[in-house]
Amino acid sequence: MSGLLGAKMGIRRKARVIALQVLFEVDSVGHDAEETVDRLVSEVTLPEEVSDFTRELVGGVLTNKDRIDSIIQTHAPAWPVAQLAIIDRNILRLAIFEILLNNKVPVKAAINEAVELAKTFGSENSPKFINGVLGTVSAGLSRERG
Repeated sequence: MSGLLGAKMGIRRKARVIALQVLFEVDSVGHDAEETVDRLVSEVTLPEEVSDFTRELVGGVLTNKDRIDSIIQTHAPAWPVAQLAIIDRNILRLAIFEILLNNKVPVKAAINEAVELAKTFGSENSPKFINGVLGTVSAGLSRERG
């Protein structure tokens, strides 16, 4: 994992990478989220703010998972959430949490980060799919706020 967390990578991106790994593990094999965060954070030397932001992201996604999954289903109706690739599903969950619930980064930044995660961890089609779904989510957000 340390190879994925390069020295030039920003603090928030490092936290997102670890959060995605935790969410993937929890979703695919049912491991305890807190134990998984503790294990992954301890495997590499990271500033405390990375582990804090990782915990914030994981906790936020898991607390709001049903609501987030409903949003995914609304904006990608042709793709039942349970049938999405596990990595794509969790990238979407993470980004939607940041866009709609966390509000700590601009919408475009959250989408760009999600697309970068998709390029790194997803399939060849993941970046386009992630970008499309999040574009639809953010367009709805603009109409709701506008």
